[in-house]
Amino acid sequence: MKNDETTSPLLKLRRFLAVSSFVILHSSFILGCSPASSADDSDVRAFLTHYFTTWSAKDMDGYGACFHEQARIIFVHQGVPQSQGLTDFLHGQKLSHATAAVPMTEVPTDMKILRDDRTAQASVRWKLTKGADITMGTDCFTLIKTPTGWKIMSLVFYND
Repeated sequence: MKNDETTSPLLKLRRFLAVSSFVILHSSFILGCSPASSADDSDVRAFLTHYFTTWSAKDMDGYGACFHEQARIIFVHQGVPQSQGLTDFLHGQKLSHATAAVPMTEVPTDMKILRDDRTAQASVRWKLTKGADITMGTDCFTLIKTPTGWKIMSLVFYND
């Protein structure tokens, strides 16, 4: 059996520990938050709608401004997390739009929000349209309230 980077026991352990730490951190956060009524969520909903609108409009400056400079982004593909820093993630998003054969739009279809006065957790179902192709998925956000508004601290996302 080949023992390269993708099958290395040390790499698998690192991935497991990273995901475990993330789950524990976010579970602790969710348990510490007190739910607010949906009327109180309007600012978070507006922020998340803006996030999707800027991406769909190829407004990469506006899209990038949605993130805190220390944000981490994790794409979960077939149960395996792939983590990126903000710079690499935004570069990949710009390339996706630049190389797409047809325009892409992504719209939220459902939002579940748990928040307090400083932070928010949001699970957002979305629909990505690329011409005739439609992909559904979920974004799981951790947001922080800053003096200039909400910012994304972490984004974990996956396709169905």
